[in-house]
Amino acid sequence: MITFQKCSTTAIHVVFALLLTGCAGMSEHDKATAIGAGAGAIGGSILTGGSTAGTIGGAAVGGYIGHEIKK
Repeated sequence: MITFQKCSTTAIHVVFALLLTGCAGMSEHDKATAIGAGAGAIGGSILTGGSTAGTIGGAAVGGYIGHEIKK
């Protein structure tokens, strides 16, 4: 089970890294939201040992913080 969690966590990180490369046409506000969501997802995943709920929760919180910082 640990191997599956590590693989899924790595896959999530790769997906977020690829999504962030598509930020060239985004406004600064949108970039901050996306970067916050990516960082939050990584942080949530690390803090909860790779749980899906932790990753999604971290992405939501990080996205909100990134959105609010660039107001």
